Amino acid sequence: MGATPAERYAALRDDERGAVTAEFAVALPAVLIVLGLVIGGVSLVTHRLTLTSAAADVSRLEARGDHDLAASRLEALAGRVEVERSETGGLLCVTLRAAPGLGLLRSLGISASACAARSGVAGDPA
Repeated sequence: MGATPAERYAALRDDERGAVTAEFAVALPAVLIVLGLVIGGVSLVTHRLTLTSAAADVSRLEARGDHDLAASRLEALAGRVEVERSETGGLLCVTLRAAPGLGLLRSLGISASACAARSGVAGDPA
């Protein structure tokens, strides 16, 4: 004799087959989103450190008159950077701006600034 519908329902209700697959299907997108955010954050920090280092190098080189070396340092960034220069008193300030990465990261802009004292300015002991 066959089982009654109530017995079949009770047997299926306690059956956990496929539960792990369903939980994995729910958890996988969340893990991928977190992984993507972490990789994007590391990429932004790396670009910011690169810009900060380059801005400091360029401001120092241009402040002492090494414009060729400063241009080559900017060329090393592969033209992905906007350069803004300003001078206040005896300080030369350089601001670099870039849009890092690909995809959604392109919509974010990062910048870094650095200043250096100009050589040969009145009142400069050098």
